[in-house]
Parts: sequence; structure tokens; C-alpha cells
Amino acid sequence: MRNYEDRGALPAAVRTPSGYRSYTSRHAAALRAYLALIAGHGHPRALRVMVAVNSGDLPTALAAIDAGHVQLSRDRETLAVVRTAIRQLIGDGRCVDPQRPNPSTVPVTSIGALAARLRISPATLRAWEAGGILRPDRDPVSGRRLYRPTDVRDAELAHLLRRGHQPLAGIAVVIERIRGAGGTQELASTLDGWQQRLTQRGSAMLRAAEQLVHYLDGS
Repeated sequence: MRNYEDRGALPAAVRTPSGYRSYTSRHAAALRAYLALIAGHGHPRALRVMVAVNSGDLPTALAAIDAGHVQLSRDRETLAVVRTAIRQLIGDGRCVDPQRPNPSTVPVTSIGALAARLRISPATLRAWEAGGILRPDRDPVSGRRLYRPTDVRDAELAHLLRRGHQPLAGIAVVIERIRGAGGTQELASTLDGWQQRLTQRGSAMLRAAEQLVHYLDGS
């Protein structure tokens, strides 16, 4: 409690004549709100909200909460985009994973060949690389870009998402998700878990809002 109070997450406690802190039901309500905010928004944003509330700056607190909901909405949109893209790639037979190489896919090793495959310009592939979407190796002698099967997979997905008018920054996030999962097949099997975590986060945000309103009404 003292640490929370010192950080501003709780209102200042009243001191007894002997110097001891005296906590009331108002502090208990603040603690419940803070812990609920942590569950829904994470520690940094929860602390920002409570510090703002306890200093009388409600607009700043609400802005921080709004930012959390905006991020959740973006994460939901990203999930929907990934789900659609992965479904289409797998359905079209263009899914190439390192553990399950597609024998019918001819390895593409040059930027020109990959650009021709996707019917885009080499400059576009270089822009995707600059944006963190592609990570081709380099030939140690010539310095030319070498695209492995996983790079082809990432380029296929990036091309699909760009046709859907997704921004490069958002595509980079999607590709990183795939790399972290181990491939498109692995990511497809984890989408339900991703959805569940987003649902839990949204529910936690609702509970946090309820506790915060209770604290504000009692202040």
C-alpha cells in the first residue's frame, strides 16, 4: 500500500498523531481500481490513469484509457487481417514454411525473380525490406539479396496485405507475428488463442472501468 501511495496510485493517507498512515474505504476503492486497471491496461497505463485521477486531472486519465481501447481495437483489426490472409494463403497453396517446404515451389534467390513472381518492382521489395517486412540474406561475394523460402512466404503475404490497402507498418507487425509463431501453419493454429487473449483483455478493461467509476463516485 505504501509503495502504491508513494507512486501516486493511491491518494495520500491521513497520518495519525503518532505518524502512522490511516487508510480508509476510499483507499480500498482506489486499490481495487488500480489493480483492475493493471489487469486491463498494464502497469504503466494503469499508473498514469491513477496518478491523473488522484491529482484531479480527469481528462488525462480518460485520454490514457481511450488510448488503451484504441490499441485493443487495432489489435482486433490486425487479428482479422492475419486470419483472412493466412486462410487465403493456405487455401491457395502458397503457404511455404521452413518445416514444411512446398515441393512444387521453385526456390527464388534473386530480387528480380521474386519481383517477377509477384509482378511488382524490385524497388517495392527494397521498400518492404526497409520497413522491416523482409529480411533477405546477402551473397557474401556479390552482396546481392538472397530470398529463402521463408522470405518468399513473407513477400507473398505482404503482397496480399498491400492489395488489401494495409499500411506497411501494420504488415510488418503481421509478419513478425508469423516469424514468432514459426510459420503460417503454426500461426493459424494459434489464432484462437490470440482471439481469447483479446477478449480477456477487453473484459478486463470493462471491469476496470466499473471499479474506476466506483472510486470516482466515492471521491
